[in-house]
Parts: sequence; C-alpha cells; structure tokens
Amino acid sequence: MRIRNLLTFVKVAQLQSFHAAAQYLHASQPAISARIVALEDVLGVKLFARDKSGTRLTARGQQLLPYAERLVAIHQEMKAQLSESSPEQGIVRVGVTDTLAHLWLGPLLQNWREFFPLIEFEFVVDVSSVLWAQLQEHQLDLCFMVFERYGEGLVTEPLSSYPQVWVGSPSLKLKNQGLGLADLVDYPLLSFPRGTKPWQYLQEALKPLPGAKPMLHTCSSVASLLELTEQGLGLALLPEPLVIDHLVTGRLDRLNIDIHVPNLDFCCTWRMDDDRILPGLLADSARKLML
Repeated sequence: MRIRNLLTFVKVAQLQSFHAAAQYLHASQPAISARIVALEDVLGVKLFARDKSGTRLTARGQQLLPYAERLVAIHQEMKAQLSESSPEQGIVRVGVTDTLAHLWLGPLLQNWREFFPLIEFEFVVDVSSVLWAQLQEHQLDLCFMVFERYGEGLVTEPLSSYPQVWVGSPSLKLKNQGLGLADLVDYPLLSFPRGTKPWQYLQEALKPLPGAKPMLHTCSSVASLLELTEQGLGLALLPEPLVIDHLVTGRLDRLNIDIHVPNLDFCCTWRMDDDRILPGLLADSARKLML
C-alpha cells in the first residue's frame, strides 16, 4: 500500500473533489483517479461514489479515513524530523480567533517550541473574517478560526467544537429562574462583533420576538466580554470552555434560558498553494492538543 495513494485518498476526501485534490497535489486528474483505483484494488473495496451532486465517501471510505489520516500524518512528521536537510526554520504567521487564543494559545506555543525549535511564530489575534482576508492575501500562513466554507484554494479541516451557554452576573439573581425569549428584552445582551458566527446565532435566536429586541452590545475581546458580564452589564452567550472557571468560582451564573443555539465549530485553514508540509503538521499538532 503506497503512502502516496493514501495521501491522495485523504485529500480527495477532505476536499470532496478529484479536481481540487489534483490541484493541491500538483498532479493531473487522471493520475489522481489512478491512485484511488490502485488503493481500491489493494483494499478490495470502493472508496468513493461520484454523482451529479459531487464526490462523497462510501461507508468503507469513511471507515478508512481516520486510519489513512494518521498514517499520512506520521509519514509527514517522520520525513520532517529525519530529513537530511535543515530542520524547519524561519517565521510562520498564524492567525487565531480571540476565543481560541484565550483557551489554548499558551499550550500550543509550548508544544510548537518543543517540536519546531527553529521556527519563530507571529500570532495575529482577530475575528475570523479578518483572518480569512489576511490568509487570502498571503499575510498569514495558517489560521485557526470559526468554521465556514471558505471557498476554493484553501484547505479547511475541523479543529474543535464547543457548546454555547448563557451566563450572567450573580448580582442579577437569575440563576434559578427559567427564562424564555421574551424575558431577554429586559436585559442588555453582550456578544462578539457584528457579523461573527456567535452574533449571527444570537440574531437568529432573537428573530421570533414580535416587537422590541434587547439592546445588543458587541466586543472583540473575550477578556472584556467576561469582565462586562461579571459586572452585571448584560447577559452573554459564550462558548462553554471560556466560562467554566468563572462558573466554578461563582463569578458567573449559568442561566436557564429556553433558547437552543448550535455549537460553535472551529477549523484550521491554510492555502493550497503553500507546498510546504509545515502548515499541515502544525494543524495536526493543534488538533491533538484539542483532544
């Protein structure tokens, strides 16, 4: 079983396109198809189904994918560590949303310093839309941001997923009260900047209100949002890992608000035209840190 064929399988699965995988791997589409056929022959199973809606994994393909991803990652890491050429070095520019920076930027840098000691990291902390634009303009090499379909020319892989919870200051005495959508009109709300995914989720949740909507204040800083919420200046809908310590220590209360909101999903993203294996290795180590 050739590692090149496994790599091709992983990329077709991730990009859901033989054409996109061919571009990423700098190969012709017939060559990509031939590698998949060769892998299918070795395994004796069909890995992809192709129809008008696109390319999708078969049940056997879904079963193979996590094993193939691990084998490819190990192979790439082995090549990087044992290469006769100089170890990876230079400057890598990494974009991170404030939520992820607040949660694990320190442990991530500590991990990277151990495995990539000759690399200098430049971190840019901003909202996902700004990071995406800078990645497109080649101002960043790798981004950890809120999951979106960021379009062609980028590799986007899942990173982590966090439930969102409603929180408020204990001074508001709302901890044991059951609140509905209409009750929110009586309290200012605190959220991330306009246009971000959390802001969009909040807007969707407030749509059913027939009349006046709650006052909505936004801020790009996680630390400031937490501080404003602690001070009782509004209720906030925040990713659960951000508020766990505050709930345990009693600085914030978890509120029982009968409004469903989806998890907040994050991804790692880099450009297809970056032919280095380094962005993929950095992304893989970040995913392991999330487990």
